[in-house]
Amino acid sequence: MDGPTGVVFPATGDGRRSTTALGRAVVADALRAVDPVGARSAEHETNWRHGYLGHFRRLVEAGLLSREAALTVARDGLAALHARMRYVPADGAEVALDDVFALPDREPPLETATVTGAGEVERELSLPYRGQRLRGDDLRRRLDAWVDAGVVEPSCAEAVRAVQANPDWLDLSDQRIVVLGAGAEMGPLPSVLRWGGAVVAVDLPRPEIWRRLLRTAHRYGGRLHLPVRPGTATDDDALAAGAGADLLHRLPQAARWLGGLDGRLVLGNYVYADGATNVRVATAVDALTAHLGRRRPDAALAFLATPTDVYAVPAEAVAHAERGYAARGPARRTLRLLSGGRLLHRNYPPGADPGINDSLVPQQGPNYALAKRLQRWRAAVARDAGATVSFTVAPPTRTRSVLRNRALAAAYAGAHRFGIEVFEPATSNTLMAALLVHDLRTGGGPAQEHPWRDEAYAAAHGGLWRVPYAPRSALGLAVLLGLGGARA
Repeated sequence: MDGPTGVVFPATGDGRRSTTALGRAVVADALRAVDPVGARSAEHETNWRHGYLGHFRRLVEAGLLSREAALTVARDGLAALHARMRYVPADGAEVALDDVFALPDREPPLETATVTGAGEVERELSLPYRGQRLRGDDLRRRLDAWVDAGVVEPSCAEAVRAVQANPDWLDLSDQRIVVLGAGAEMGPLPSVLRWGGAVVAVDLPRPEIWRRLLRTAHRYGGRLHLPVRPGTATDDDALAAGAGADLLHRLPQAARWLGGLDGRLVLGNYVYADGATNVRVATAVDALTAHLGRRRPDAALAFLATPTDVYAVPAEAVAHAERGYAARGPARRTLRLLSGGRLLHRNYPPGADPGINDSLVPQQGPNYALAKRLQRWRAAVARDAGATVSFTVAPPTRTRSVLRNRALAAAYAGAHRFGIEVFEPATSNTLMAALLVHDLRTGGGPAQEHPWRDEAYAAAHGGLWRVPYAPRSALGLAVLLGLGGARA
């Protein structure tokens, strides 16, 4: 079959599958009921690749009108995406996305292989940080230092301390932690296995991914469940060659396998792909999530939110940023004047409550923004329907995908000059796994009156919410300083 298969963008009148047309239409539909002027503005945006930033900010601003406004934006955005995206089987006709799970079985069902690790189960929370393993008082001091520096929200430190105080929470053997995108650097798989939990790993059928995951499984004390082709032998070489589930191209097969697993499922979304494929795979995961949620009402959901997005933030974060802005030195005052106000302008209007933190990075593009916003919408809608949801803003992290982008890598290298802490992957994924434990043991954390407060709870944003300057107004300088440091 010519053209893409699996989850695909809808075809336009000229037969093209346009990411721009899809993104513009979904944002407009998400805004239409709450902000019709904003919807028309999105529909008529002629330069979506660069103009998307304001429209994604408007999605957040429109939702601040009320709890129902935020949920309407989320529901309508999800409905718009599901109504437009399509599925093309490898050997069949195109169908609507939500009809994919009714397709007849054309592929053999996946089987389950289980690997039990030989390592000792850990029952104390510890965090790798700058060459050390922090635990006990050392970890508590690090949490305090992050709060004082504005690197994490106080609620983040409180949640981690609660896990410290309840080490039995780390035993997740009573759950099935489904890690969609099991090979991702930011996922909780190593930590859950270290703590003796049960991980259901889903990733592409690529032997190099599974060899790495199998080595991790053997090293720790948990159990790894993986999807394999029928008849796959149980030695590591055979498992690596026969494992994998392709969510993008074989979504019904993956759904049937997951739907047949025993125990309570925690669907963790850690998938990522470059460019337009990121929207396709994020949509596939969302369709899978909605499908399994209807059949497994006890399923919990877990998401890691990107810090480079737009968020409403509490007044305390605004006040922290304002104190820093008032204390800025003469060199930065002068630079702002010489730039005509383009550089280093204040993060928030004084006294904003809530403030709007706009940390969107133009280099990441509208497809990345849509894929991540889709997860936020699903989290809000699922939580409102009564599901247990773990949704946490993760810190800026030196992952392989970030470092492949030269401008982003340079910005991260220079970010510390502006009070931003960029984390190493091992620190981030362990911290985020601890927050996942907290949410699963507390029913998703404390109840909040508005979805923006759910998103702000326990955020580990690396400082982006509490620095004196609007992040994009410092981005270019961070890039220059980072490039200079690399050359030095």
